[in-house]
Amino acid sequence: MTSLVAWLALAFAGLLDVAWAISMKYAEGYTRLGWSLVSLVLLGGFVFLLGRALQVLPMGTAYAVWTGIGAVGTVLTGVLLFGEALNAVRVGGIVLVLAGIVALKLAPS
Repeated sequence: MTSLVAWLALAFAGLLDVAWAISMKYAEGYTRLGWSLVSLVLLGGFVFLLGRALQVLPMGTAYAVWTGIGAVGTVLTGVLLFGEALNAVRVGGIVLVLAGIVALKLAPS
């Protein structure tokens, strides 16, 4: 696997993590079978892709980028899908997470 493919796998794993969080919300504590199954499939998908990316990328950087994508994506989908609040403090937190992801990506390994 090339570095580019590993970064793409990591980005997709982060997006699956966001989708997983959404499915967990809709699964309502695993009381809704369909959404519960979707949740488990998404979980397996992002764990697989994260594991593949970790074969090539530095572990600390990859894990931080993956969690950052998940955190920012989950906050934004919470706002868009579930009407959660978006205020200056939350936007500031998102900016800080994104700045951290960029810094880790650009830092020498």
